[in-house]
Amino acid sequence: MVYIRTKKVKGIQYLYLVKSIWDSKNKTSRQEIVKYLGKASEVIKDDIPVEYRDNSKVLSVLAAQNPEDIKKREEASEKSKKLLYKRLTEGDINSCVKIYGDYVNIFNSADFFDKILKPVMYQIGDEWANNKISIATEHVASNVAQTLVKIIMDKEKTHGKKKKILLCVPLGEEHHLDCDVIETFLTSKGYHVFNMATSIPSDSILYFIENNHPDIVMVSITLEDNLKTGQRLIRKINDNFDVPIMVGGYALEQEKIPTFDAEVFANLTLTDLPKIICTTIS
Repeated sequence: MVYIRTKKVKGIQYLYLVKSIWDSKNKTSRQEIVKYLGKASEVIKDDIPVEYRDNSKVLSVLAAQNPEDIKKREEASEKSKKLLYKRLTEGDINSCVKIYGDYVNIFNSADFFDKILKPVMYQIGDEWANNKISIATEHVASNVAQTLVKIIMDKEKTHGKKKKILLCVPLGEEHHLDCDVIETFLTSKGYHVFNMATSIPSDSILYFIENNHPDIVMVSITLEDNLKTGQRLIRKINDNFDVPIMVGGYALEQEKIPTFDAEVFANLTLTDLPKIICTTIS
């Protein structure tokens, strides 16, 4: 059973999606946090993981939290997603940049990546896989999305002396948009980001770690077929270096995933990322 739990901090309500787990040994139930949702006034239906999005108890709690504001946010998000899908598949980078600008004038860049760009790119990928759009259209959209991310990064880049982050993918993984998005966001927060999100041999990643000493390694896996390759990469890193490893990506958002010798994060939002990095490194 899932439901939303509220917590008030300094007069502000925060929401958590939790589920009850039965402990057969102690014959009692315990709460397990599925996802931290954020400020109650800012949470919308899209923030809920897909498998719980139509749960009546969850929806009733959301409806009780500033319903007019939430409705406006949902309408704005839905409009932005539809428009971005259209412009990406048309290859119109200028319009995509304008959509981003209009959205962040109301919300913020983290929400744009999490709630607009990511679901739109997942939709495009699914439609290509199911032959609803051509591979040419998928390539056009992906290339425009990558250009959009780079443009945003140039706009938001700041200089700082925070921790060094290595982003990489296992051999055979050709999808690197998630890494580009994370690079953009963390760079804007002052982190020194090494983005190696190209399909290269594991030994090359190990060589890079040895010579550049990142404070944390983040591995992104998009395709389910690359989960085992990701396991092997993480095992090699652990065998050679004492460095924290985080693993995430679309492939980790399935119900059943293999075990990784790393911190696994599914449905992670960008706004939570700096806090998690600090906790993982410390």
